[in-house]
Amino acid sequence: MWQKKKISVILPTYNEKLSIKKSIRDLEKLKIIDEIIVVNNNAIEGTSGEVRQTIASEIFEPRQGYGAAIRRGLSQAGGDYLIISEPDGTFVARDIYKFLSYAADFEVVLGTRTTNSLIWEGANMGFFLKWGNYLVGKLTEVLFNTTQLTDAGCTYRLIKRPVYRKIKGSFSGFGSDFGLEMLLVIIQKGIPFIQIPVNYRQRVGESSVTGNPLQALLLGLQMVLLILRKRFIK
Repeated sequence: MWQKKKISVILPTYNEKLSIKKSIRDLEKLKIIDEIIVVNNNAIEGTSGEVRQTIASEIFEPRQGYGAAIRRGLSQAGGDYLIISEPDGTFVARDIYKFLSYAADFEVVLGTRTTNSLIWEGANMGFFLKWGNYLVGKLTEVLFNTTQLTDAGCTYRLIKRPVYRKIKGSFSGFGSDFGLEMLLVIIQKGIPFIQIPVNYRQRVGESSVTGNPLQALLLGLQMVLLILRKRFIK
Protein backbone atom coordinates (compact mmCIF):
# COMPACT_ATOMS: atom_id res chain seq x y z
CA MET A 1 0.00 0.00 0.00
CA TRP A 2 1.23 3.47 -0.92
CA GLN A 3 -0.66 6.54 0.29
CA LYS A 4 -3.81 4.40 0.60
CA LYS A 5 -3.39 3.04 -2.93
CA LYS A 6 -3.13 -0.71 -3.50
CA ILE A 7 -0.18 -1.75 -5.65
CA SER A 8 -0.13 -4.73 -8.02
CA VAL A 9 3.00 -5.91 -9.84
CA ILE A 10 2.69 -8.05 -12.97
CA LEU A 11 5.56 -10.32 -13.98
CA PRO A 12 5.29 -12.24 -17.27
CA THR A 13 7.51 -15.31 -17.43
CA TYR A 14 8.74 -17.66 -20.12
CA ASN A 15 12.45 -18.30 -19.54
CA GLU A 16 13.15 -16.83 -16.09
CA LYS A 17 13.30 -19.91 -13.85
CA LEU A 18 16.75 -18.95 -12.54
CA SER A 19 15.81 -15.41 -11.52
CA ILE A 20 12.09 -15.28 -10.81
CA LYS A 21 12.23 -16.21 -7.13
CA LYS A 22 14.80 -13.52 -6.32
CA SER A 23 12.86 -10.95 -8.37
CA ILE A 24 9.74 -11.66 -6.32
CA ARG A 25 11.65 -11.58 -3.03
CA ASP A 26 13.14 -8.20 -3.95
CA LEU A 27 9.62 -6.87 -4.45
CA GLU A 28 8.52 -8.32 -1.10
CA LYS A 29 11.33 -6.45 0.66
CA LEU A 30 9.83 -3.11 -0.36
CA LYS A 31 6.94 -3.76 2.06
CA ILE A 32 4.54 -1.72 -0.07
CA ILE A 33 3.48 -4.26 -2.71
CA ASP A 34 0.00 -5.68 -2.11
CA GLU A 35 -0.15 -8.16 -4.96
CA ILE A 36 2.41 -9.89 -7.18
CA ILE A 37 0.98 -11.71 -10.18
CA VAL A 38 3.19 -14.05 -12.18
CA VAL A 39 1.79 -14.80 -15.63
CA ASN A 40 3.12 -18.18 -16.74
CA ASN A 41 3.32 -17.91 -20.52
CA ASN A 42 4.28 -21.52 -21.28
CA ALA A 43 7.30 -21.09 -19.02
CA ILE A 44 10.09 -23.64 -18.85
CA GLU A 45 9.72 -26.61 -16.51
CA GLY A 46 10.39 -25.78 -12.88
CA THR A 47 9.26 -22.15 -13.03
CA SER A 48 6.03 -22.83 -11.13
CA GLY A 49 8.00 -24.54 -8.37
CA GLU A 50 10.09 -21.41 -7.91
CA VAL A 51 6.99 -19.21 -7.76
CA ARG A 52 5.34 -21.47 -5.16
CA GLN A 53 8.20 -20.69 -2.77
CA THR A 54 7.10 -17.04 -2.70
CA ILE A 55 4.00 -15.02 -1.85
CA ALA A 56 3.23 -14.37 -5.53
CA SER A 57 0.14 -15.78 -7.19
CA GLU A 58 0.56 -17.59 -10.51
CA ILE A 59 -1.87 -17.53 -13.40
CA PHE A 60 -1.50 -19.14 -16.81
CA GLU A 61 -1.76 -17.68 -20.29
CA PRO A 62 -1.51 -20.35 -23.02
CA ARG A 63 -1.45 -17.90 -25.92
CA GLN A 64 2.24 -17.32 -26.54
CA GLY A 65 3.54 -13.76 -26.53
CA TYR A 66 4.53 -10.89 -24.26
CA GLY A 67 1.36 -8.97 -25.05
CA ALA A 68 -0.84 -11.97 -24.31
CA ALA A 69 0.81 -12.40 -20.91
CA ILE A 70 0.55 -8.72 -19.96
CA ARG A 71 -3.05 -8.43 -21.09
CA ARG A 72 -3.90 -11.47 -18.99
CA GLY A 73 -2.08 -10.10 -15.96
CA LEU A 74 -3.70 -6.67 -16.20
CA SER A 75 -7.14 -8.27 -16.42
CA GLN A 76 -6.54 -10.12 -13.14
CA ALA A 77 -4.76 -7.41 -11.13
CA GLY A 78 -6.75 -5.67 -8.42
CA GLY A 79 -4.48 -2.74 -7.55
CA ASP A 80 -5.06 0.98 -7.91
CA TYR A 81 -1.56 1.23 -9.34
CA LEU A 82 -0.61 -1.46 -11.87
CA ILE A 83 3.13 -1.93 -12.27
CA ILE A 84 4.57 -4.01 -15.11
CA SER A 85 8.09 -5.34 -14.63
CA GLU A 86 10.28 -8.31 -15.60
CA PRO A 87 11.44 -11.28 -13.49
CA ASP A 88 14.77 -11.64 -15.31
CA GLY A 89 16.92 -9.57 -12.95
CA THR A 90 17.30 -6.59 -15.27
CA PHE A 91 15.11 -4.15 -13.35
CA VAL A 92 15.65 -2.94 -9.77
CA ALA A 93 12.68 -3.29 -7.44
CA ARG A 94 13.41 -0.11 -5.49
CA ASP A 95 12.93 1.95 -8.67
CA ILE A 96 9.22 1.46 -7.98
CA TYR A 97 9.58 4.30 -5.48
CA LYS A 98 10.51 6.56 -8.40
CA PHE A 99 7.39 5.55 -10.29
CA LEU A 100 5.22 6.19 -7.26
CA SER A 101 6.70 9.64 -6.64
CA TYR A 102 5.72 10.69 -10.18
CA ALA A 103 2.30 9.04 -9.99
CA ALA A 104 1.03 12.01 -7.99
CA ASP A 105 1.25 14.14 -11.15
CA PHE A 106 0.96 11.68 -14.05
CA GLU A 107 -1.48 8.93 -14.99
CA VAL A 108 1.24 6.78 -16.54
CA VAL A 109 4.94 6.58 -15.63
CA LEU A 110 7.30 4.83 -18.06
CA GLY A 111 10.90 3.77 -17.55
CA THR A 112 13.84 4.53 -19.82
CA ARG A 113 17.03 2.45 -19.82
CA THR A 114 19.20 4.91 -21.74
CA THR A 115 20.85 6.82 -18.87
CA ASN A 116 24.51 5.76 -18.97
CA SER A 117 25.07 6.01 -15.22
CA LEU A 118 22.19 3.59 -14.58
CA ILE A 119 23.24 0.94 -17.11
CA TRP A 120 25.06 -1.71 -15.07
CA GLU A 121 28.12 -3.61 -16.24
CA GLY A 122 27.07 -6.61 -18.30
CA ALA A 123 23.62 -5.24 -19.15
CA ASN A 124 22.38 -6.03 -22.65
CA MET A 125 22.32 -2.43 -23.78
CA GLY A 126 24.83 -2.28 -26.59
CA PHE A 127 25.09 0.41 -29.22
CA PHE A 128 22.43 -0.90 -31.60
CA LEU A 129 19.87 -1.81 -28.94
CA LYS A 130 20.29 1.48 -27.07
CA TRP A 131 20.20 3.74 -30.11
CA GLY A 132 17.58 1.65 -31.86
CA ASN A 133 15.18 2.11 -28.96
CA TYR A 134 16.14 5.79 -28.75
CA LEU A 135 15.43 6.41 -32.44
CA VAL A 136 12.12 4.55 -32.33
CA GLY A 137 11.20 6.70 -29.34
CA LYS A 138 12.11 9.86 -31.23
CA LEU A 139 10.12 8.71 -34.26
CA THR A 140 7.10 8.32 -31.99
CA GLU A 141 7.77 11.70 -30.39
CA VAL A 142 7.91 13.49 -33.75
CA LEU A 143 5.01 11.74 -35.50
CA PHE A 144 2.66 12.06 -32.54
CA ASN A 145 3.95 15.42 -31.22
CA THR A 146 4.18 14.03 -27.73
CA THR A 147 6.24 13.99 -24.53
CA GLN A 148 9.98 13.35 -24.76
CA LEU A 149 10.73 9.66 -25.35
CA THR A 150 14.21 8.16 -25.13
CA ASP A 151 13.42 4.44 -24.96
CA ALA A 152 10.60 2.84 -26.93
CA GLY A 153 11.30 -0.66 -25.65
CA CYS A 154 11.37 -0.33 -21.86
CA THR A 155 8.66 -2.51 -20.31
CA TYR A 156 9.01 -1.20 -16.73
CA ARG A 157 6.02 1.08 -16.10
CA LEU A 158 3.18 2.17 -13.84
CA ILE A 159 -0.40 2.60 -15.01
CA LYS A 160 -3.29 3.77 -12.88
CA ARG A 161 -6.36 1.55 -12.89
CA PRO A 162 -8.72 4.14 -14.48
CA VAL A 163 -6.24 4.46 -17.37
CA TYR A 164 -6.19 0.70 -17.88
CA ARG A 165 -9.98 0.66 -18.03
CA LYS A 166 -9.90 3.45 -20.59
CA ILE A 167 -7.33 1.88 -22.91
CA LYS A 168 -7.86 -1.88 -22.64
CA GLY A 169 -10.50 -1.98 -25.37
CA SER A 170 -8.04 -0.50 -27.87
CA PHE A 171 -5.45 -3.27 -27.60
CA SER A 172 -5.04 -5.60 -30.57
CA GLY A 173 -1.55 -7.10 -30.27
CA PHE A 174 -0.27 -10.12 -28.36
CA GLY A 175 3.43 -10.09 -29.26
CA SER A 176 6.69 -8.50 -28.19
CA ASP A 177 5.70 -5.05 -29.45
CA PHE A 178 2.75 -4.81 -27.08
CA GLY A 179 4.53 -2.38 -24.75
CA LEU A 180 4.85 0.08 -27.62
CA GLU A 181 1.24 -0.47 -28.65
CA MET A 182 0.14 0.41 -25.13
CA LEU A 183 2.21 3.60 -25.27
CA LEU A 184 0.72 4.60 -28.63
CA VAL A 185 -2.82 4.07 -27.35
CA ILE A 186 -2.00 6.20 -24.30
CA ILE A 187 -0.70 8.96 -26.57
CA GLN A 188 -3.68 8.81 -28.92
CA LYS A 189 -6.10 9.12 -26.01
CA GLY A 190 -4.29 12.15 -24.62
CA ILE A 191 -3.39 10.56 -21.29
CA PRO A 192 -0.66 12.46 -19.37
CA PHE A 193 2.55 10.45 -19.00
CA ILE A 194 6.25 10.86 -18.28
CA GLN A 195 9.33 8.74 -18.93
CA ILE A 196 11.93 8.51 -16.15
CA PRO A 197 15.39 6.88 -15.90
CA VAL A 198 15.57 3.41 -14.32
CA ASN A 199 18.41 1.04 -13.51
CA TYR A 200 19.16 -1.66 -16.04
CA ARG A 201 21.20 -4.71 -15.03
CA GLN A 202 22.54 -7.84 -16.64
CA ARG A 203 19.86 -10.40 -17.38
CA VAL A 204 19.97 -13.80 -15.69
CA GLY A 205 19.85 -16.29 -18.56
CA GLU A 206 19.15 -15.67 -22.23
CA SER A 207 16.32 -13.62 -23.72
CA SER A 208 14.40 -15.22 -26.57
CA VAL A 209 14.13 -11.79 -28.25
CA THR A 210 16.88 -9.30 -27.36
CA GLY A 211 19.38 -12.11 -26.87
CA ASN A 212 19.08 -12.92 -30.56
CA PRO A 213 20.38 -10.13 -32.85
CA LEU A 214 18.13 -11.15 -35.74
CA GLN A 215 15.05 -11.32 -33.51
CA ALA A 216 15.93 -7.93 -32.02
CA LEU A 217 16.24 -6.42 -35.51
CA LEU A 218 12.92 -7.91 -36.59
CA LEU A 219 11.26 -6.55 -33.45
CA GLY A 220 12.66 -3.09 -34.22
CA LEU A 221 11.19 -3.19 -37.72
CA GLN A 222 7.91 -4.45 -36.30
CA MET A 223 7.83 -1.50 -33.90
CA VAL A 224 8.46 1.02 -36.70
CA LEU A 225 5.65 -0.49 -38.77
CA LEU A 226 3.34 -0.35 -35.75
CA ILE A 227 4.09 3.35 -35.28
CA LEU A 228 3.43 4.13 -38.94
CA ARG A 229 0.23 2.11 -38.93
CA LYS A 230 -1.09 3.80 -35.79
CA ARG A 231 -0.20 7.24 -37.13
CA PHE A 232 -1.36 7.03 -40.74
CA ILE A 233 -3.94 4.24 -40.96
CA LYS A 234 -7.18 5.01 -39.22
